[in-house]
Formats: sequence, structure tokens, C-alpha cells
Amino acid sequence: MTCKILRICLLFLGFQQCASQECVDPLVSSLYASSFLASSRYNFLYSANFAKLYGSSGWSPSPRDRQPWLQVDLGRKYRLMAIATQGTFNSYDWVSKYMLLYGDRPDSWTPYIMKGGNSTMPGNWNYYQVKRNVFHYSFTAKHIRLLPLAWNTENGGKVGVRLELFGCPYDDSVVYMYPEKRSRTLQDYITINFKTLEQDGLLLHSEGIQGDIFTLELKKGRLHLHISLGSSVLQKINGRTTLTAGSLLDNLHWHYVKIIRDGRQVNFTVDSQTVTAVCNGEFTHLDLDKQIYVGGVIEQNLPHLPLTPNFQGCLENVFINGINVIDKTKREETDIRIPRKMHFACRDILLKPMTFAGPNNFLQVPGFFRRPRMFVKFKFRSWDYTGLLMFTRFADDLGALELGLSEGQINFILNTFCIGIDFVFDDILFLKCSGYRLNDGYWHTVDLAARDNLLTLTIDEEEASPLKITNPFTIRTGDRYFFGGLNRFHGCMQHIFIDNEQLDIDIVLQRQWGRYAELLLGTCGITDRCTPNPCEHEGRCIQSWDDFICLCENTGYKGEVCHMSVYKESCEAYRLSGKYWSGNYTIDPDLSGPLKPFEVYCKMKSYKAWTVIMHDRVEGIKVTGSTIYQPYIADVNYWNASWDEVTALANTSMYCEQWIDYSCYKSRLLNTPNGRPFGYWIGRNNESHYYWGGTFREVQKCGCAINQTCIDPKFQCNCDADYRQWYSDKGYLDFRDHLPVRRVVVGDTNRTGSEAQVTVGPLRCHGDRNIWNTIAFVKPTYITFPTLRPGNTIDISFHFKTYREHCVFLENSDEHLKNFIRVELNTTHNLVFVFLVGDGILNVTLHSPVQLNDNEWHFVQAELNVKVARIKVDYQPWAVTRFPGQTFITMNFTFVFIEGASNRTLRPFLGCLRGLRINGVPLDLEGKVNEEQGVRRNCTGECLNASIPCRNSGQCIEGYASYTCDCNNTAFDGFYCHKDIGAYFEVGSWMRYNIRKKPISDEAAWANWIDPHYDNFSLGYNDTADDIEFSFSTVHKPAVLLYISSFVQDYIAIILKYDGSVDLRYKLGLITHKYQLTPRNLADGYPHYVNITRHNRTIKTQPIVEKITLVEDARFDSPKSMFLGRVMEVGDIDYEIQKHNAPGFIGCISGVRYNVYAPLKAMFRPNETNPPVMTQGYVSESNCGAFPPVLGYVPWEADPCFLHSCLNYFLKTLKYPFPVYFQTRLCCDFLFLLSVPINYNLPFCSLVFLVPKIL
Repeated sequence: MTCKILRICLLFLGFQQCASQECVDPLVSSLYASSFLASSRYNFLYSANFAKLYGSSGWSPSPRDRQPWLQVDLGRKYRLMAIATQGTFNSYDWVSKYMLLYGDRPDSWTPYIMKGGNSTMPGNWNYYQVKRNVFHYSFTAKHIRLLPLAWNTENGGKVGVRLELFGCPYDDSVVYMYPEKRSRTLQDYITINFKTLEQDGLLLHSEGIQGDIFTLELKKGRLHLHISLGSSVLQKINGRTTLTAGSLLDNLHWHYVKIIRDGRQVNFTVDSQTVTAVCNGEFTHLDLDKQIYVGGVIEQNLPHLPLTPNFQGCLENVFINGINVIDKTKREETDIRIPRKMHFACRDILLKPMTFAGPNNFLQVPGFFRRPRMFVKFKFRSWDYTGLLMFTRFADDLGALELGLSEGQINFILNTFCIGIDFVFDDILFLKCSGYRLNDGYWHTVDLAARDNLLTLTIDEEEASPLKITNPFTIRTGDRYFFGGLNRFHGCMQHIFIDNEQLDIDIVLQRQWGRYAELLLGTCGITDRCTPNPCEHEGRCIQSWDDFICLCENTGYKGEVCHMSVYKESCEAYRLSGKYWSGNYTIDPDLSGPLKPFEVYCKMKSYKAWTVIMHDRVEGIKVTGSTIYQPYIADVNYWNASWDEVTALANTSMYCEQWIDYSCYKSRLLNTPNGRPFGYWIGRNNESHYYWGGTFREVQKCGCAINQTCIDPKFQCNCDADYRQWYSDKGYLDFRDHLPVRRVVVGDTNRTGSEAQVTVGPLRCHGDRNIWNTIAFVKPTYITFPTLRPGNTIDISFHFKTYREHCVFLENSDEHLKNFIRVELNTTHNLVFVFLVGDGILNVTLHSPVQLNDNEWHFVQAELNVKVARIKVDYQPWAVTRFPGQTFITMNFTFVFIEGASNRTLRPFLGCLRGLRINGVPLDLEGKVNEEQGVRRNCTGECLNASIPCRNSGQCIEGYASYTCDCNNTAFDGFYCHKDIGAYFEVGSWMRYNIRKKPISDEAAWANWIDPHYDNFSLGYNDTADDIEFSFSTVHKPAVLLYISSFVQDYIAIILKYDGSVDLRYKLGLITHKYQLTPRNLADGYPHYVNITRHNRTIKTQPIVEKITLVEDARFDSPKSMFLGRVMEVGDIDYEIQKHNAPGFIGCISGVRYNVYAPLKAMFRPNETNPPVMTQGYVSESNCGAFPPVLGYVPWEADPCFLHSCLNYFLKTLKYPFPVYFQTRLCCDFLFLLSVPINYNLPFCSLVFLVPKIL
């Protein structure tokens, strides 16, 4: 192998970063016709040289060409940034999908791989529009080849291509600063390009006398950067940091490396992959000696020299802080040491690999027939566990030989015949395995040699342990050899030798030798989908040719990429999920975030759950010999959890506390009142705190000072009295933002007899402040958070409740909405997760069987990764959209994250949100409260602060920006349930309302007896609670105002007696109970209000409020009918009822309601076809029995004054040219007059006449 070996020693110092210019020059439009080459052409008018963007024709191949391609020679190396394509001019010919290959030579290619490992690029959808694909990483090439994969076939369409490439010349010159004797840098900028066939090699190395290291080496086809800014043995600081990037870098194609360091921050980029890290330790400068080795080391006695061999391959554009190393080497400057003569040109080795890509791929090549010896040798690389590598059938029907992959090993199958003494042919099958983990993506060599009675198989040239078969068999080579094929081998092969003759790929490509199908010749298209590892939280990645899977066992996470935690975020979350027993639980405070789950003890209570974390200082520690200048520092190490994990728990809890106890014998603590503290504790963020348990934060006191129990009132702590007796200062630390305790410092135990003992209790927390972090949107508005940077996976969770039929919950996007995610309520039943993060706009829609705008809390979860997008609500199943293999997603958002509306403030959300998390991180919704903009704390809408509340027990229906009143269970009407519905009863008229048509069965009565529902009026039978209200006015007496019968002997009656007083009669069981509601004469012609409520055995009445206790049954069994005006019940009626029943009620009665039954409303405002109401005589609607109505403000959207039909009606009636303002005012005033009670007796014409006077 001919390679360039570069070993350079360089003295350097200085930093210069060159400003990059825009690299978007068109490269194809200026080329000559000779720069274009194609596999074929349709005719002269569709030649390859017509394939220029915006040209008058285009390139189309011959219809017989099974693998067409178009090739462009750029003349020199360019850095390529993008490609643009069109179809053939004025035709139906265009390419919808294609593959792009690039290289320095026209016979050695590298496929361009998009994010996600997909090599198929999207093309055009018509002939004239330009489809531009921007490469997600730039690359250098001299030759480009385009392979059409799919094209338009409608209307006789065929392959048609016009293209343009965008980039800039590949220039390796730069202005640089000359170095000095030593290197001490705060910033570094290093670039290097390389290509090699070797898996291992040292690219850069330098050391410093203070332990600083800088090493860039290639191991197993991956680049490793080792950097140390300094280590300290005394402080136990190991500054060495290792970053790893890239994969399969031994493919003899150019790879581009960039290293940027700013203090401890390091960015390491290899091709398209960037790894970021912060260097270990506390140093910021890189101090190196006077030389750095490029391509290998000359001396072999360096203390930190890596074991990696020197680099073998090609290097170019080696820049170290602005210094062009290659240029200095060419000029042989004095600060460059070269151990041997070098070649300043890269001598390529022509490998000519081939890619077995399709599902039916194969390669068939001829062999030498009937030879007694067989030699086959080839190299392959693959990710697949199984697949056929090689197959041949022997001549004279002597059997067959097969080599295949199985579970990462090579299976050797020899099926042959043996001729015995009696000339009987016996079928013999040999099955052997060789190798281990040969599906690791690296090149492996297979060397097979066979003759009669001996077969040798060698893997990776390990001649010391080949696989041998020495059984009797006969070899006569066949005339054909198959590679790939039957069992779907996917991978690459090269260096194929058959009977010591190397296979010429060029002859195969010209179809002059052998046959093939679904092969890419001249390139190896293998892609490492597990680098960088797409599996999160240390999940194990296993890949095949076109896909990968993540194994999440023992990680504590689940999902396609091990993103979602399998545990709850707190003990409170376990309690709310139904876990009511105390014990050890595993929690994950940041859920899908980077922190690991850990085990805690959950002490469950009925109303809250305590989280308890133990540590190693619970038993206390004895301290002596410490001073204020050399204090004793007691670190608190929490069990099963790191410091960050314990801090995350405290940060998400509602309340935390931790016991702390300082027991002292002549040992001062805070040195109060004004001295420098001898002891203190260190909490979150490494902050020191000078207050003790049982007191307030930052007051430098102990608990005894607050309770006024200190042994010496001159001091604020017991221990500060400095007595030769044992005392203690102790109490709970309960300021959550300072907890947990990380260290305790003791500094006054060095005097004679001084001694202290420190005890820190376990951290105890309860509640989860993220679950109830709630806001309400009461106006069409939105709140913003910083732009999301989720990477390749995002999960979203929140609770909501709303009444709106469609709204946007959240959105994040870029400026042009070319990259966005959105969660919205599309209809009352459809929850939609919409996103554009790769190939087009996609969505996942969950159809809920129940309405989601029912103003109840619903819990939403959504997740998006390279494998799947899904969404769920409450306990319903996930709605899932799975992506095909090789999918990539790009969530490069630039706008702020918006909550409550879309980016264009369309479809705003009105309702309540709580518990919002993005990738496990809670967002502080309450921190965005702004009453003026319509964002309120907690779930409080207009119902809580309604200017006019719903009246007469009407239920307020929250609209957040407004509200409505539900009057269905009342006897009233109107916007606020303020309008009475009454009736006027003439002599002899009456009304019956049927509650039930038949009595309740014994089984239902028994069921209701076992499980009674308080105030459950919808049952209509066996009630233990009654609610009766109405108003009336009359001058006639006596009368039965209201009578409620039952299918048994129970009844309720309200009687207006001869003297005008009102009595209540209850019969529940055998005894009738009589109660006087008022002794006054209510038959005075004025409205009077009656309200009676009963719960079990207690009755409250109005207008006189009193409590009356029943002594019998507390159930009103099976109510049957309600009577107004007169009792017309069939059967026995109590004598007192009959006595007051004639001639009946004469007058007005309004707002009659018994539990949920309103007979007058059912009569005059029916909501069903046949209401259960029957009347006799003249009963007319009237509100003469009601109190005067209270008119309130009506929202404009519900006000008929704003209806256009109202304006049109009055304008046509009045025929008067009023301005618009007066037109609206006119309509509203007119309708106001119409709402005046009817006893005004103003005729309609009079009202119309009054309108001009109002104006």
C-alpha cells in the first residue's frame, strides 16, 4: 500500500481565526460539454451536456438503461454546499428521488448521507420548479455522479435532469502568525483533513510539564480527542477529558475535523457530527511544551504517549491556531522537523468497492470450470446479523459450498458426495462456524482454500487459527460464483479474488463480464446509524443495514430511543396514581431529563406523601481539633442519588425540611451576637448559610433565640454561651431553595476540652409544585418561553381544561414556519400533534370518544423522535404515527416557545393549563402571570369574579373570557337566570306535573338505600333531601299552594290557611308533621317568597328560618306528581288538604321548583316534544307573582341589540336616517323598554313613539 506518512514536529503559539466567506457560487453553469458524462442518452437532444439548470433541454437516459447515471467533472476540488435540480424543459420528464455520489476520482465514490442515514434525496414534482437541497455538512469533491431512483411516469414521462451545484474553490492558504518558544493559550482553533485505510493512527499529540495533554488519535475507525488543561495530585483533580466522534473513518475518503476551544469549553466536529464538552478541573489555559507532533511521534519516551501507531494515510489543510503546517513543511522552514522525505500529493489506492443495497441484490461472476483446487478471497463489511456472502455449485453434481453470516459469525456449509469402496454415493453435510462479531461494520477478510479432502477458512488473516475440514470429499470447481442474493445480504465487498484472479469491477460495470442486480459499483454506502448513539440514557444501540433499535433494559427508561422514564417524578405522583402504601419507591424528578432515577422512601398519608432520602450523617459525627482557619468539613453523601438528583427533588417539591443538631461542649457555633461564625452549613449552589435550624433564613440566629429559650439571653444560640456543659442547638431547616444540606463546617473544637457532635437528619419533602403550577387564559393572548433546543427527541406533557372547540395549546417554530411543532385541539373530539421537522408536514390525530372541551381537566402527553410520533390524552390509548427507516428530524427552532396560541396568534386558547413539562423540565407557568394581558394565577376565570353572578341557583359555565349561566335546573330564565317564569290561575284552574309514571321497584329502592347520594335530585325517588322554592301573590284564601304526592302515602303540602298564614305538612311514613311557616297574613296581594330545604331529618324554612327535627323516616318515597292551583290526586287525601282545597288557588305563582323539577318552566319553556304537564281551566303566563326583576349587563355577543336583523327592522319601521351609533343605541333602548314588566301596560305603538325622545 502506497500512503503518505507525515511526521512533523512544530513549535507554535498564537491564535488567528479566519473569517469564512459565503460559499454559494454556481459551479456547473460555466462548464464545457466535455465535463459531462452519462451512462447513456435518449437521443442527441437529451445528451449529458444539456443538463444545466434553466437550460433549453435536459439529460434523459436510454429506456434500456437499467442503472442510469449522470456524471459531472468540476475540473478541480470544490467545497460543495448545495444542489438544485429541475426536470427536462417543457416536458413530463423529471426525477422525484435520486442518490448523489462524490469523489476525487471518477472510479471511486462516496454516497452523500443525509441525517438519519438516508442516502435518498428528494427531487422534483414538475419540470420547471427548482428543488434545492442544502447539504447538512459540506464536503469536497472533484467529481459528482447523480443516480436517478424514481421519476415521473404519467403522460409518458421519463428520467429528466437539469442540475446546478453550489460551493466554492477548496483553498488551503491562510495568513498566520509566527510562533514563539512556548504555547499558553486560552483559545484554540485547529482543523485537519485526512483519509486513510487504517483503523488506528495518531494524528496530533503534544504535552506540557504541568500535566497538560492534547492528543487526537484514530481508534477502530473513530476519532478520539484527549485534552487536559492540568491535573492536581494534592486536590485530587484529574483534568483529562475525552471526546469521541465519527465512525467508519477508514474508508479512504476525506474527513474534516475541527476543534474549537474557549477556556474549558470544547467543540469537536468530525464531518457532520459535533460533540461539546466542558474540560474537567478548574484550569482554563492549555500549557504545552515547545513542540506538537503531527501524524505521529518521533521520540518514544514521552510520559503520556498513546499506544496508537503513527498515522498512515493522507493529510491536508492542517491549521493550528492560524498556522498552515503543510505549507510550512513544503517550504522546509526551520521550525519544522521532518524525519524522512515526504510526498506532497495524495496517492490514492483504487479499491473499487461495491454496495449490496437492494432486497434482491446479487453478483454473479464466472469461474474456472472443473479445477481440482478452489481459491476465493474477498473483504466485506456489514451490520446485518444474517446474510449470504458467497455460493457456488461444484461441477459433476459433486455438491455445493456456501458462506453466510449468522449471528455475527461466518457459517460454512459444505454439501458434497463421497465415493465409497462399493461405489455408493453418500450425501455428506458439513456445518461449521468461524469468527466473532463480524457484523461490526468494519472490513473483514475471508480467505477460502480447498482441494480434495482439505478445506481451510481464514478470517482476518489470522493464520494461526484457521478453520480446517479434513473429511473425505471431492472438489471440482463450478463455472459460476454468486455473491449476495438469496438471504438478503446488505453491505459492501471489495478485493474479490477467484482462483487467484482479481475481479475487475470496470469490466463488470460495462456488462462484459458476469451479471448483477441492485448493486452500486465503485462505492461503499454503509452508514453507522449508532454513531452518535441515538439511544438516550445509556441505551444500547443495535443496527442493521437500514435501521436501528434501542435496548433499554436496566436503564430505567422506555420507548423507541429510551427517552421516557418508567418511574414517576415524585412520591406525590405515586400517591395520585393510587399508590397508598408506604415503602421504597424509585423516582425520577426530571423524568426524561438527563438525571438518573434513584430510590427513596415514600411515607404515604391520605392527603400528602413524604419523600425521605437518607445519607451518611444521620447517626452524627464527633468533631475535635478544628479551628476557624482549619475547620472540619463534614460532607453529606446522600444514598442512591447524586447531589444534582437530590437538588432536583427539593426544587420540584412544595415543601422540604431537614433536621440539624449541633451538640457542644465549650464549642461555639454562630458566635453571636456580632462575631464571625465558627460553624455554618452549606446548601444548594454551594452557598454558605449562617442561620441554624428552628429559625428564619439569613438572620444568624438559632431556634432558641426565636423561642426565647437560650440559656444565656446575651447570645442567640445555646452553644455561643461557651459553657463547659453539654448543650445543643437544633431544629428544622425548612427554606426549600437552600436545601438540601451539602456540608456542615465546624471551626471551634481545638481548645482544651472542646468537643462537638453534628447530626443532620434525612431530607424530607412533600408535594409537587409542578403538578399544580396553574394559570388561566381569560383573553385571546399568549405567553412565551425561551426557544426550545430539544435535539432529536422531544416530549411534552400538560393538563388543560377549556370550553373552546378548537384552539392551539403550544407552538415553536422558525421565522418561515419551515420547522415547527404544534399541539392543538382541532375539534371537540380531536387532539392533534402537528410538526414539520424533516420531510413535509405530518400530524398525529387522536380521536377521543368523549368531548375534550367539557371544561374538565385532561392530561396530554406527546412525543416525537426519529422512530415515531405519538400523542395521548388521559387514559386513552396512544395515537401513533411510525416513521420509515432512515428518517431524520431537525428541530432547529428560532422563535420563542409560545403557549396559548400559534405564532400568528390564531385560534387562541381560553382555559386553564397546569403542569407543563418539556423533555422532563417543568416550565414555570405562574411566573408568566399578567392580569392586564389576560393571564391569571390558578384556574380562575370570569365565574369567580363575575360582575353579575348567576341568580336563583343557576350554574355558572366558565368561558374564561366570558361566562354563561345554565338555568336548566332552575325555574328561571334569562342570561343570569333572573327572569321569573310564572302563571296566573283563574278560579277552578289547576296544573299537574308528573314526576314518575310508575313506582320504583324494590330492588332499586334497596340499592338506593344502601348507597344514598346526598342532594342527588335526579333520582326522583327515595330522596333524603328536598329543595322547594316559589313566590306567589293573591288576595284569596284558603288554598293549597303546592302539593307533591307519591305512590305511597307520603306527601308534601304547603297550605294558605283561612287567616292568611302558611303551614307546611310533611308525611314521611305513618305520621303527618305540621309546621307553621309564618303566622302573618300573606294574602295581601303582594309577592311573597317561600323556600324550604330538607336534608335527612333537618328542615330549614323561609321567610322565618328555623330548624325542625323529624322523628320518623327521613325518606320521601317515590314522588309521583306536583299540583299547582288545586289538588286533583286520585285516592285518599288528607282531611286538612281537602279542607283548604276548594275553591282552589286564585292569583299568581312564579319560580316553582322542587329539586330539579320546574313545572311552570316545563309548561311555558318546554325542551321536549311532550312535556309531562297537564292543565285544566285558564292558566296563562304572567310574572305578577314575582318580585321586580333585576336587570344586569348582558355581554355583547349574547345581546340581541347587536343583531343586524334588529337594526334592519327598526330602520325600516321608523324610516329615519339615524347615524350608526344612534342606530345601535336606538335598538338597545327600544329592547330595554320591551323588557319592562308588563304591568307598565305600555302599548307597542307608544314604545315606538318614545324612541325619538330617548335620543
